[in-house]
Amino acid sequence: MPVLPDPLDRSDLRARVQAVVDAEIAHQRSVLAPVGADLDPLVDAVAHLLVGGKRLRAGFLYWGYRLAGRPDSDALVRMATAMELFQAAALLHDDVMDRSDTRRGRPTAHRALAARHREAGWSGPSDRFGEGGAILAGDLCLQWTDELVATCGLPPQDVARARTTFDTMRTQLMGGQYLDLLESARGWDGLDLDARIASVRRVVRFKSAKYTIEHPLLIGATAGGLPAPVLDALSRYGLALGEAFQLRDDVLGVFGDPARTGKPAGDDLREGKRTLLVAHALDRADTDQAALVDKLLGRPDLDDAGVAELRDVLRATGAVDAVEADITDLAAQAAAVVDELRQGPAALDDEALQVLRDLVAVCTARDT
Repeated sequence: MPVLPDPLDRSDLRARVQAVVDAEIAHQRSVLAPVGADLDPLVDAVAHLLVGGKRLRAGFLYWGYRLAGRPDSDALVRMATAMELFQAAALLHDDVMDRSDTRRGRPTAHRALAARHREAGWSGPSDRFGEGGAILAGDLCLQWTDELVATCGLPPQDVARARTTFDTMRTQLMGGQYLDLLESARGWDGLDLDARIASVRRVVRFKSAKYTIEHPLLIGATAGGLPAPVLDALSRYGLALGEAFQLRDDVLGVFGDPARTGKPAGDDLREGKRTLLVAHALDRADTDQAALVDKLLGRPDLDDAGVAELRDVLRATGAVDAVEADITDLAAQAAAVVDELRQGPAALDDEALQVLRDLVAVCTARDT
């Protein structure tokens, strides 16, 4: 059976996004050159993080704009690339918060900078140095995100229309990051299953779903001048597919192949990440299973045998099946929105609609 082309490779989008990334990194190196070569490790951390990837966020912005019947352009690709810089900022900060060791098969920025500190024999705690450096690298990405949008070259009225959604995305993601910290700190004691699910879904919506799919798509569509009813439909599409995407990521964080995910198997279990998988498992667990989860979940030194034991609980309790059912339902909701838009009164670009339909499968695939 022939392999279908990735919808994100239409219009040679991924290669063009990488070219913009490379040019922007080179430009920012020149801006920082007067500060000195000491800044190279910060820029290198960003550059390493921005090599390759699905380019989902750039793709959703790009095709949101094209959905309005607006043309392809280098300016549009430049605006879309800003979403990749924004994701890099989120990942750099998230890795510090989660104390992650690897990202995409490489040491995370804070670990790499800490190692540099130790090898050089500098004063002070190496870990604190690494964390501070990674936070600053993330802050640089936030600055560069804004620069890319402001200088993208699209008509000023298009950029101005999208500005409110762009600003909302940046603010709400920080709120979602704090929610994640807060929910981890106060825990689930005394909460029933419905309350735990509500907690998980609120974090998923504001930490992942909105900035991954809904907001990039709406930024592009708003810049393109699409009317409110279409924007409302795209919001429903983005929120449903964004949640499905994060739930798939949670499953892969426990059961995925490290060669594909870029993270050690079971990292989410070592972090004690409170996911929908864990919520369902705790609700359905017997006494022994619940005791095992309580004993092992969140242990930084959790070995492969412990990961395997927790995986067995997640499967045996039916938690995996429950989350898979949710992913299927949410993907169907997103696909239904595309069908609704195809039949609606608005004149929308057929190719863009097909890409949005194809991206449902890309975002929920079991092996990526």
